[in-house]
Amino acid sequence: MNAYLPALATGAAYLIGSLSFAVIISRLMRLDDPRTYGSKNPGATNVLRSGNKVAAVLTLLLDALKGLVPVLLVQSYGERFGLGAGTVALVGLAAFVGHLWPVFFKFVGGKGVATAIGVVIGFEPLLGLACAVSWIVIAYFFRYSSLASIVAGVFAPVYYVFGHQVAWTLERPLLGALVAMMFLLIWRHRENIERLLKGTESRLGQKQVADPAPPAASPAAVKPRSKANATKK
Repeated sequence: MNAYLPALATGAAYLIGSLSFAVIISRLMRLDDPRTYGSKNPGATNVLRSGNKVAAVLTLLLDALKGLVPVLLVQSYGERFGLGAGTVALVGLAAFVGHLWPVFFKFVGGKGVATAIGVVIGFEPLLGLACAVSWIVIAYFFRYSSLASIVAGVFAPVYYVFGHQVAWTLERPLLGALVAMMFLLIWRHRENIERLLKGTESRLGQKQVADPAPPAASPAAVKPRSKANATKK
């Protein structure tokens, strides 16, 4: 195996992950930049707040694909070049990190939920399905996208460990990548966690409440100019 190949694959995965599709799709569809409204997070959930469901679905799918495709490419073609589970783990983690800190968008990225799901599906399809179902269940019953994302992220390495020799064979590099993504997901949701604890986190389907406009001055509050002031010049 050439020593540069894992680094080359990892760098390419990071660049793919750096494609912020929330911003790209919004620009193509002439929508407001998702970094300027709602949670200011360039992700599918915030794009949905624009009211354009098509843009939100496209963002979700493309963000997931940019995590899935690099992993599948290494799994499908890497073996002939000596690239094993270690490179697969690095590539998946790099695509995820690229979404969090995209080089093409001044390192201001999203929270990585869709990309993480894509990476996990690439690692093990059944594991990805289990995490997606966990997200759906929590989101359905509690109506918090952030809570569902945190739970799915925490459950991913847990499912992976307990599924060993039942649904798949555990690979230590993949487990390391799952644990790293779990901690990064929690860290990126730290503000959401604070709002969840305070009870101020917005629920799915809940519109952002605009700041109230300052009250207009009443006519009585406007004092007429005195004649003395009017004649002074």
